[in-house]
Amino acid sequence: MEKITANVYVENKISWCNSSCVVTKEGVVIIDTPMVPAYAKQHAAEVGKFGEVRYVINTEPHGDHISGDCYFGGALVTHEGTRDAILASKVEDFKVMLQRTTPDIEVDKDFKYRPPDITLNDRMTLYLGDHTFHLMHMPGHTPFQVVVYVPEERTIFTSDNVTRVIPFFHQCVPDAWLKTLKQLEKLDVDYVVPGHGDVGDKNCIKEMQNTVNTWLNTIKDAIAKGMTKEEAQNTITMEKEFPNLPRDERNIGVIKMNVTRLYEILTKQGG
Repeated sequence: MEKITANVYVENKISWCNSSCVVTKEGVVIIDTPMVPAYAKQHAAEVGKFGEVRYVINTEPHGDHISGDCYFGGALVTHEGTRDAILASKVEDFKVMLQRTTPDIEVDKDFKYRPPDITLNDRMTLYLGDHTFHLMHMPGHTPFQVVVYVPEERTIFTSDNVTRVIPFFHQCVPDAWLKTLKQLEKLDVDYVVPGHGDVGDKNCIKEMQNTVNTWLNTIKDAIAKGMTKEEAQNTITMEKEFPNLPRDERNIGVIKMNVTRLYEILTKQGG
């Protein structure tokens, strides 16, 4: 784990998303959990050295953030929409996904989707030891994104509303996403923990604004030129816009998925 502040640690080596922990005088708060069961168990053992896990917070409903929950103690806190997604998740589907992504690792027999103990719809504040955890519903990457702000550590955990890898737009709410990023800029923080990628400062937020706007403007231009959805899918590669983006099979698939989603949203909204 990488130590960010005196009490904040971020794991991004064995976890697909950034799985973080905040150590307080009265226990540990976990923010998102590793997806692969073996890695989730490993991470749980490591953070257990800091003290008892009191809360686990899921910042969104996607499997890379929620699947390791069952291996951690404490009360599980999510958005109400994330709870619905967890309750609808099937272990068999998870096995198929894990076989596709990490075929050398099997799903442990003790794996299960853990239902939340506490949910929020808008805002919630948790107090533990000398620390304050402001949970704020800030839609963008999905309608159910939760941002966690810990003022004592001058740190914000943005989930995938800020990501330093290729963003996923397949459940996005673009207008809300841009609004959320403007709200995040107003917070007085030194550290921004994104959903994926290296921890940074508030410049990460501006970078994400540029990324979201670039995607939106590219699809808007395609629509203005009269491209059909299929033409946009087959034409737009984002090579010019993001020349440093690896062109592997996974990213090529994500680009096509993103083009499809944004095209459908923008044409439904009238362009």
